[in-house]
Amino acid sequence: MSVADVISLLGGIALFLFGMSLMGEGLKKVAGSRLELVLYKLSSTPLKGVLLGTGVTAVIQSSSATSVMVVGFVNSGMMKVKQAIGVIMGAILGTSVTGWILCLSSLEGGSGVVQLLSTEVLTGIVAVVGIILRMFTGKTSNRYVGEILLGFAVLMYGMSAMSGAVSPLRESEAFIRILTSFSNPILGILVGLAFTSVLQSASAAVGILQALAITGAVTFEVALPIVMGIAIGAAVPVLLSALGANLNGKRTAFIYLLIDVLGVLIWALLFYGANAIIHFTFLDAVLSSVSIALMNTLFRLATVIVLLPCIGLMEHMVELLFPDDGSAAEEQEMDRLEERFLQHPALSIEQSRLVTNSMAERAEGNLLMAVGLRNRWSDKDFRMVGETESVIDRYEDKLGTYLMKITSKSLSQSQSEEVSKYLHTISDFERISDHALNISEAAKEIHDKDLQFSPEACHELDVIESAVREILSIAVGAFVENDPQRAARVEPLEEIIDGLCDDDSNTINLTYNQALVVDAAGICTFLNFMGGWTAWGNHTACYPKSTDVKDYFIPLSRMFDYVSNTLIKTFWSKLDKPMNRRLIDTILDSANIWLNGLVGAGYLLGARVEMLENENPLTSLMAGKIKLHVYMTPPSPAQEIDFVLEYDADYVTSALQS
Repeated sequence: MSVADVISLLGGIALFLFGMSLMGEGLKKVAGSRLELVLYKLSSTPLKGVLLGTGVTAVIQSSSATSVMVVGFVNSGMMKVKQAIGVIMGAILGTSVTGWILCLSSLEGGSGVVQLLSTEVLTGIVAVVGIILRMFTGKTSNRYVGEILLGFAVLMYGMSAMSGAVSPLRESEAFIRILTSFSNPILGILVGLAFTSVLQSASAAVGILQALAITGAVTFEVALPIVMGIAIGAAVPVLLSALGANLNGKRTAFIYLLIDVLGVLIWALLFYGANAIIHFTFLDAVLSSVSIALMNTLFRLATVIVLLPCIGLMEHMVELLFPDDGSAAEEQEMDRLEERFLQHPALSIEQSRLVTNSMAERAEGNLLMAVGLRNRWSDKDFRMVGETESVIDRYEDKLGTYLMKITSKSLSQSQSEEVSKYLHTISDFERISDHALNISEAAKEIHDKDLQFSPEACHELDVIESAVREILSIAVGAFVENDPQRAARVEPLEEIIDGLCDDDSNTINLTYNQALVVDAAGICTFLNFMGGWTAWGNHTACYPKSTDVKDYFIPLSRMFDYVSNTLIKTFWSKLDKPMNRRLIDTILDSANIWLNGLVGAGYLLGARVEMLENENPLTSLMAGKIKLHVYMTPPSPAQEIDFVLEYDADYVTSALQS
């Protein structure tokens, strides 16, 4: 084999892989997104999963891509591991379809009209039609079809180039000896595994084996172990995709490897065990590209048939191999926010709803645990409140980022409203957890200093705690269940709680020192001063931990939240618009006009929006990221008015002199 033949072979492999990639990408553009939803919705039974996995893989020409989708579904909690096994089996079977497509390269033309059926002519026709659709049509779907046809043509040319490059090897005794050595089952399996791992494609590995068949040196004995090794090597891309997945995602990826390994072990032991007794005479039979495609399909089909009844057993095996250590449950909900789902707004919004619900329920539980520390102090519960607050902070961060990404997609009016609702509520749920943390710290101070409330004060606190528990349960339940009637009960109960805390009776009877402890923890109280109740304290639950004025005063914190939420709600629709000077000026002018209105009304002492050069480097602008700086100063609430009394003797002198 000459240097020119080697270069031709490598070029053929390159064209083959590129053509396969181009055709696969085109197929996914045409139908891939719909197929993901089909996989999710219609894989309820193992048999359905196998059929769907086979069909989807046959369409997108990649078992790895199908399996990676499934890993994403399981990772997000949308699909169970048991459901995924059937789909993966189907993907393993469906990838054999590519081998049958490659058999078209063996078509030979005769003369006359029959010559039009040759591989060269058919490939040329497909290529011409593909380039016309790709370059000379305006319809997007036609361009995608053009990519599919071009990919097919490049794939076939690559196959022809490989076949032409290896054809001289049919006369090479050295090559035949090397190829014959692969008849050793272990060596053949290892070669097939290594080859597929490098190429990252089982279809490509089978295609190259089909190309080598033209030499006449690929016998049944040589091809079978290589095909088995290719099956195992196909699991490598799937395993790599699960490196960042959660526990169930890793289990799902390992299922792919497990099925292939079990299939190889079962059929290798049966076949070579039987051969040791019977001595099959067809082992030396020379295989064609069609025979190799048939062998690959039959091996995969037999594996699926044998292992399909064992899905439950395989699920148990991966659970033993990847045991749940208890840490997976905590982050499982946030794993629902899969980047893959952003292409399907309805799906990504539904996942966001589920995660937001989980965040709300965690925040509710955290506040209730913190409130309970007053009567039942527990160091463990105190630490748990702090840990849960950190988890909820991560919820807010991940949800906020994910929801903003959703807003960049094409959304309906109802979808936009739903996303806006979640963007506004996640900060409220996070604030509930902040209150829980501060209540727990106040409870700790009361516990450490052994402060005692009067029986009357304890009774009043118990009443308020019961009311808070009730309103929190109603509010969270109404949100989770999307129940407007239940939500309508919140405001009347909130007024009752206000009345419990602010009326003419001794609702909460605190001593001065007790009130100082509560107020210092950021909990507003009421002072009965000169026959009337008045609010005492404007501190948020962030005080005294936070010394930022905008954070520790309630009116300022609410104004900052109001401005932030209004700006997000107003300008999120500008996302995905052309990022140019006109867009930036429009946002700046609109925001400044609105803020000037707040200044004129007396709600703000001053405010402006600027685009600072140091906050907007060229790399960020090129990436479509704009950072606008809002300067604003709400008036601080009057906290104390002190009169300093001093006797001034000068007035005595003035009076006597006059």
